[in-house]
Amino acid sequence: MTHRVIHTDQAPAPVGPYNQAIVAQGALLFASGQIALDAATGTFIAPDDVEAQTHQVMANLRSVLQAGGVDFAQVVKTTVFLADMNDFAKVNRIYSQYFDEATAPARATVEVARLPKDAKVEIDCIAVIP
Repeated sequence: MTHRVIHTDQAPAPVGPYNQAIVAQGALLFASGQIALDAATGTFIAPDDVEAQTHQVMANLRSVLQAGGVDFAQVVKTTVFLADMNDFAKVNRIYSQYFDEATAPARATVEVARLPKDAKVEIDCIAVIP
């Protein structure tokens, strides 16, 4: 299997042994989960604001996708990790601003015990490269 590592300074650098994204076989981009880190400063933003965090997460994902030559229109699957399922509606309102409802990707949303930096939301995705 051939794969290509995707890296951009416009999204937070990995904090462990993983990459921002991998393009496999030239056809699929697998983006690692993003939390609300500001790429320019490395600062975790809005510790108590799930909506602000979701916007930052989506901005980070957009940067990773663009570095791989795609955008949200090519995303076919996302996974949303929430620290509190009670935030589902708030996150959904923000998330829906980034995807056309008619062509929105498949998605799973799960509540988790804890996320890095005690984030309230983390999102990863898979995109098809045209």
